[in-house]
Amino acid sequence: MAASGRGREGDRVGMALASGPARRALVRPARLGLGDCGAPARGAYEWGVRSTRKPEPRPLNRVYDIPGLEPITYAGKMHFMPGLARPVFPPWDPGWTHPKFRRPTPVHEQPLYKDRVCYVFHQRCRLLEGVKQALWLTKAKLIEGLPEKVLSLVSDPKNYIENQDERVLNVISHARLWHSTEDTPKREAYCPVIVDSLIQLCKSQILKHPSLTRRIYAKNYTFSTTWNRESFLLQVCGPSGARLNSKDPLPAIASREEVEATKNHILEAFYPISPTIDLQECNVYDVEDNTGFQEGYPYPYPHTLYFLETANLRPHRFRPDQLRAKMILFAFGNALVQARRLYGNHTKVLEQPVVVQSVGTDGRVFQFLVLQLNTTDLASNDGIKNLVWVDSDQLLYQHFWCRPVIKKKVVVLSTPPPWLPPAQMAAWGHPGAQVAGCSSLLSPCLHWVGPWPRLYAAGTETCR
Repeated sequence: MAASGRGREGDRVGMALASGPARRALVRPARLGLGDCGAPARGAYEWGVRSTRKPEPRPLNRVYDIPGLEPITYAGKMHFMPGLARPVFPPWDPGWTHPKFRRPTPVHEQPLYKDRVCYVFHQRCRLLEGVKQALWLTKAKLIEGLPEKVLSLVSDPKNYIENQDERVLNVISHARLWHSTEDTPKREAYCPVIVDSLIQLCKSQILKHPSLTRRIYAKNYTFSTTWNRESFLLQVCGPSGARLNSKDPLPAIASREEVEATKNHILEAFYPISPTIDLQECNVYDVEDNTGFQEGYPYPYPHTLYFLETANLRPHRFRPDQLRAKMILFAFGNALVQARRLYGNHTKVLEQPVVVQSVGTDGRVFQFLVLQLNTTDLASNDGIKNLVWVDSDQLLYQHFWCRPVIKKKVVVLSTPPPWLPPAQMAAWGHPGAQVAGCSSLLSPCLHWVGPWPRLYAAGTETCR
């Protein structure tokens, strides 16, 4: 009895110490807000928690359509009347279109709608299989490295630029250290500066190579082209970055014997993956070719395409293999448009192949590509193939630290002041300067600097 009395007394003390909501939950244990998990029910503003549930929308007034019966509505009353049916009015046509309230035309009613599906490749498409998939889509054969005709220009002393290493180091320091006011410039800020500065460096050789005056640098142009590949209709369209145009076409790289030897090449398949994976399916498209330039443009021939990968976040960035695949498809599209403009829309083996070059970079790693279009007969896997030369993953510099490296409160590597001349950066210990100042890190810079003037001035000696 004493034990039972002490138990009842403890319960009364516990009830006295409990708060208001807890006391109500203990008194009424059946009212639980979350079922049987023991959480007491509480109001929206109790315990400092505000409810985020939105009120349910009002139910829509249903309009009943009974065949043979005419509903009696309140349309003539011009206001709501209880007991009368809700009227259904035709869409109001004010006679003009407001851009804010414009209703898009249904897909099936658009003038360019077609029943056949077209697989479209644009700037943000990432091919799952990368270069392998791009080679199948363009019916091309891959050759590692650059052609001998192009590499011979690198070893020619006439194509060297005076103070080449120091001037390239100036370009890197300008883009990564001096151009931006931020402590650490983002990729979208320094990548275009590096490419534009290097192109300007190539333009400075006009006195040595007068044929450079027959080229022009164009940005933000849009083109489109369509072709059949087996049972698929493929299209490359949209803006393709920057393009170097020329008054003269690039000469053929491979000889006629090398082109004929591509008949024995077998395109690599990637079954069970579909060749059109990651391409956008579209029923509204135009099959007409568009070069992006008007008729009579004085620089009609494509020379070199430039692709910049400026995404800062790694998930949004193209992998090197995906970037090379995009370079192949856009170079192929520009070459195909040019071939049809010169030789017509009939599928055949070209008497004079069309050559297009391409450069892709993220500001540090460069990809180089040369494509030779040998045939426009792309439907089957048999016959002559196109040729693609790729020189991949060429480093312009190893690293560039914009902030000092501090380990255990000790400055391991300091950054030079912005006003310091590039020639003295190596003595300061700046990693960006070590690319051009240290012999062990000089090879990446030299290996890249050779191909860059080559890609800009590749046709200088051969197009004369």
